[in-house]
Amino acid sequence: MWNSPARGNWHGACLLAATLLAAPVAAAPVTPAPVVAAERAFAADGLALGVRDSFLKHSAPEGIVLAPEPILAKAAFAAPAPKGPPLVWWPLWAGIARSGDLGFTTGPYSVGGQPRAWYFTVWARQTDGGWKWLFDGGPPSDPTGAAPQGSEVAYARLSGRQAGSPGKAMTQVTAAERALHAAARTDAPAAFLAAVADDGRITGSKAAPPKSRTELEAEAATRARSITFSPLGGQASDAGDLAWTYGLAQWTRDGRTERGHYVRIWRNDEAGWRLLFDELLPAPPLNAPPA
Repeated sequence: MWNSPARGNWHGACLLAATLLAAPVAAAPVTPAPVVAAERAFAADGLALGVRDSFLKHSAPEGIVLAPEPILAKAAFAAPAPKGPPLVWWPLWAGIARSGDLGFTTGPYSVGGQPRAWYFTVWARQTDGGWKWLFDGGPPSDPTGAAPQGSEVAYARLSGRQAGSPGKAMTQVTAAERALHAAARTDAPAAFLAAVADDGRITGSKAAPPKSRTELEAEAATRARSITFSPLGGQASDAGDLAWTYGLAQWTRDGRTERGHYVRIWRNDEAGWRLLFDELLPAPPLNAPPA
């Protein structure tokens, strides 16, 4: 059969199109951008609606706050409340699971125009694709010198391994926490420095969030020598590569028994589960009168 140049070109184009259609489509890279967008929408509603209504709008049904004990956000904000002074916050550091269903952000906040501290929020993707927070409450870290609102958000690197399911991940994280808690009863600062990721953060004092190993060591040194921890809950991502946990803490300082709560992000690194974020939040004694 006679084959014209035009027909040959048409045949080559068809082969090229078929090859392109058969080639696998590269998946979009996983980044914390959706979590950052959810946090910014939450913050915008904080100004527009006030604290109570914005917190109710953006919290998951199982979302908790410390007031001062862990309580469902829906219960904590059940009663009507005035809008109050402007609460302004913005994310500067964020992370996400490889499965894109669990993440966090943290950054500075101000009340009535006065810088206060840093917030920390754990986020979960919902069945409808939207995001709701599971925990909101941050350390008293100094916001002085923090990048201003609208600044670029730094992303924590993704995990190096995946457990394959939330159940397997939580079994592994529980074991990692048991080891950390056992070591913390003897030497808490050393225990946390051994467990933290090389890009992780330990917070809880009034110092700015650490950005180097030297600052991590200084922050860890602010903690009591011996701390007793009791887990209360948490959950892992679908990929089994990121998890958050929270629980009770008790320690002795200057002869006084003190207590509080911990909140953590664990990441499944090549070297095993490592602390990506840890905050220790003091709480008043259980028998203390209401403030």
